[in-house]
Amino acid sequence: MGVYVPPRPGDGDDERRSGPPGRFGEDLVGLDPDDPEARAFAEHLDRMERIRPSYTVEGYLDGVGDFVDSANRSTGHQRLVAVLVVGLILLGVLVAVWQALGSIVAILF
Repeated sequence: MGVYVPPRPGDGDDERRSGPPGRFGEDLVGLDPDDPEARAFAEHLDRMERIRPSYTVEGYLDGVGDFVDSANRSTGHQRLVAVLVVGLILLGVLVAVWQALGSIVAILF
């Protein structure tokens, strides 16, 4: 009788696996990983399942990054609305800075 030696990771376990690794092996079984629509759906699922703290600066910046990415992917009216929202935010910041500078100047002089 011989001594049993357990297989090491990477030694012939590729043929034992069914499907490609990652999201297509777990959630999207049966979809073609080379299909652009399937890859876009997998990226969408990755964005939806991402967990990050929204109460930190990094969380807020990630949220802004997600908004920018989705605005860049959009077309037509959706893109126009995204540009309008960004413009209104910048206008609000400009008005707040103008009022703050006006208050500072009024206090100093």
